[in-house]
Amino acid sequence: MNIKQLIEKHDSENLFNVLVNTWQQAEFAWNARVDVTSIKNRAFSNAILCGLGGSAISGNFFSNFVTAELGIPFAVNRNYYLPKYAGPETLLILSSYSGNTEESVSALKEGLSRGCAIVCLSTGGQVKQLAEENNLPFVLLQAGFQPRYAFGNSFFALLKVFQELGLIGNYEDFVAGVIAQWKSAGEIYATGNNAAIELAEKLTGYIPVILSVSDVNEALGMRFKAQLNENAKLHAFSTALPEHNHNEVVAWEVWAEDQAKFATVIINDKTFHPQVAKRFSIISGLISSRGCPVLTVEGKGETLKQRLCELIYFLDWVSYYCAIVRGYDPAEIDNIHLLKKKLSE
Repeated sequence: MNIKQLIEKHDSENLFNVLVNTWQQAEFAWNARVDVTSIKNRAFSNAILCGLGGSAISGNFFSNFVTAELGIPFAVNRNYYLPKYAGPETLLILSSYSGNTEESVSALKEGLSRGCAIVCLSTGGQVKQLAEENNLPFVLLQAGFQPRYAFGNSFFALLKVFQELGLIGNYEDFVAGVIAQWKSAGEIYATGNNAAIELAEKLTGYIPVILSVSDVNEALGMRFKAQLNENAKLHAFSTALPEHNHNEVVAWEVWAEDQAKFATVIINDKTFHPQVAKRFSIISGLISSRGCPVLTVEGKGETLKQRLCELIYFLDWVSYYCAIVRGYDPAEIDNIHLLKKKLSE
């Protein structure tokens, strides 16, 4: 079968078109009503995004995106409760696409009790209800997607909130550029032969080990790993340098293909510290010498922020095609539904 036939056979919810039109999510979110007047004059000493899964990765991506710009500490909280330091000087972003993520709802209630300045991002559910009951700023996301396919919604809504609060600069022109780039790239990745399909085919039969860099692009590694898990039903591992070089590198001393069939994916960038770039060169040689394939991904945009947006979209396509070429439905997440059902019993 060719790739078009495989898509018709395995893509039960037409996620192909969702990916092609991801630029529309960014456009929708950026133009959504964001009214943070009630908290705009508050002083913030820290910011926390609460979320899980596809609703949380926007926070990790945002952290990499604004690491050199944001003047207050920013954390992503994936739990039922908040860290002890959260209080009246905390900007709490509650990100739950469905609005019913139980961990996030619990954290929202705790944030209310602690007097945090709260902004909610959701399509509805309990989060919207609590926001309305407590007069909290609420950004309505575009409904109709699986949460992991709603990144364009969650990230650009988050970016707009921080812009409106004056905590970062103006991103109007930048967002317009990303929308145009995603629209153009989507047309390319929808064709029969493209780089996303090529990488997916190279990864077929392997367990991906993804290497990125802390505080620069590790969110890309985290996202790609999670997308491979959910879309392609594929185990994958993500780790970041330089920490990798202080522990995990040792495991390669005894690795052999008959133990686990790995393929390493390096998410490269030209802004890495010179010593980190040198580390990647050494590690690539070390891993290759053990007989493990080493594949490199690198963005082409002029700035790091452009490359981050370029690659998160590209790697989403790779994970989609990994599902298709492996014969799996990228929409199916039965174990997650089963887990939620049992938790509610």
